[in-house]
Amino acid sequence: MAKVVKEVKNKYNKLDDRFKETLRYLIVGVLTTIVSIGSYYIFRLFLTNITLCTILSWICAVLFAYVANRLFVFKSKNNNYFKEFTSFVGSRLFSLLAEIVVMLILTSLIGINDKIAKIIVQFIILVLNYLTSKLFVFKKEK
Repeated sequence: MAKVVKEVKNKYNKLDDRFKETLRYLIVGVLTTIVSIGSYYIFRLFLTNITLCTILSWICAVLFAYVANRLFVFKSKNNNYFKEFTSFVGSRLFSLLAEIVVMLILTSLIGINDKIAKIIVQFIILVLNYLTSKLFVFKKEK
């Protein structure tokens, strides 16, 4: 097992920095999805209101995503945590609104099944979140 880990680490270290960042973002994205779904299920054990559980799980996912993106993906050195965090939450609220709009367009106007539309939208939101995080939230200071 240690040999496999060492081999993966060696291959990772040979990658271009931009690809490393994208790979780290995808890993954090999967973990954020697990946090979102897992926390939703936990809240549903205690609460009956689906909307409240959805909001609470979104909050958990955004908090996890901020910390993981700051430390692991973009390795931010920004000391203005409040500004960075509010920018991150704002970008996630923007992507949430975009997700709702695109879901409505795909399901209501185009007539795509909601479960298929949700999968399509997740890819769009993944790219949108990456771009807003990289360009606006965790942008490198010059």
